[in-house]
Amino acid sequence: MILALDIGNTNIVIGGIENRKFVFRERIATDLQKTEFEYTALLMTMLQMHGIGDGQVTGAIISSVVPQVTEHIRMAICRTAGCEVMIVGPDMKTGLAIQMDHPEQVGRDLIVGAVAGCAQFSLPLVVIDMGTATTLCVIDGQKNYIGGMIIPGLGISIQALSDRTAQLPHIDLTEPARLIGKNTVECMESGAMYGTASMLDGMLDRIEGEIGGKITAVATGGLAGSIIPLCRREITFDDDLLLRGLMILYEMNR
Repeated sequence: MILALDIGNTNIVIGGIENRKFVFRERIATDLQKTEFEYTALLMTMLQMHGIGDGQVTGAIISSVVPQVTEHIRMAICRTAGCEVMIVGPDMKTGLAIQMDHPEQVGRDLIVGAVAGCAQFSLPLVVIDMGTATTLCVIDGQKNYIGGMIIPGLGISIQALSDRTAQLPHIDLTEPARLIGKNTVECMESGAMYGTASMLDGMLDRIEGEIGGKITAVATGGLAGSIIPLCRREITFDDDLLLRGLMILYEMNR
């Protein structure tokens, strides 16, 4: 079994994968204050809960956008499983041609999502990841990673709206009862949820206009499951996209 870990700004998603099948998936909060020992204890508990014994974990791979946490997690895996840990980096084989001004600056999570998307979906492709930030990555028909967009995430946007206004409350991001809200909370829910869905629809339309053809779209991330059903465009939701991408990269580079 291998461990695949996607370290994001808000959450760390952990998957146990054996023979290309998921044995377990878990999500824990990303905490800059946690020590290597604390992450080790969390990981040991997680493996025990899923009945994973000594020697069953033979390898691991990490994609991280939080450098302060990466080494703590790497050492936690080494202490717990005693295996080598692969870190997704700019020198890793991906099968993609990164056509960016500074390829080494492209987020590792974006590369992982693009690799998984190319393995599962027809090209050209847009991979949407809805986490702390909402990102769109565009891959053309020849597996060239040609660019994308970074947009403030839905969660931090609605939090900033409440924090910076005197009379708007903090709300839960739940599907609105109707498009045209009848009270403050409904209006905020509609603006956040339908506004984000409309933004994605519009961005995909504009991407097709720029590249001159139809695209496939796939979405992942903690908030995607709530937003994608509200979109008018056809967008496939795949919550395990990044874990599958990590599995592919592990096999490609081990």
